[in-house]
Amino acid sequence: QVLLAESGGGLVQAGASLRLSCVASGRTGSGSAMAWFRQAPGKEREFVAAIDRIAFKPYYEDSVKGRFTIFRDTAKNTLYLQMHNLKPEDTAVYYCAGRDSLVASMSGRDYEYWGQGAQVTVSS
Repeated sequence: QVLLAESGGGLVQAGASLRLSCVASGRTGSGSAMAWFRQAPGKEREFVAAIDRIAFKPYYEDSVKGRFTIFRDTAKNTLYLQMHNLKPEDTAVYYCAGRDSLVASMSGRDYEYWGQGAQVTVSS
């Protein structure tokens, strides 16, 4: 069992930056590919970014490319999502996810472990 706990959400104005963190604990989080998903009110959960376990190759949803950066500190079992130039359409609950694979996926169905979510609200 891997436990994931997000932090770092908040209310910011458009154009601001935020960094989300996700600490993995339990059986192990360091052996998992990790990802961020988000869900806005009234919408389905969507992929944001993911990162492989070994090669650390990142993957991004098109609307966040150039603004968001996913990275991980394996020594701290922590996943991060650095967000710049936030827009109102980025408003959502952001979820950290992990899967028992070295290779990331952009499908939420491929992830076994989920955090409780962190609210990010961007005002215009």
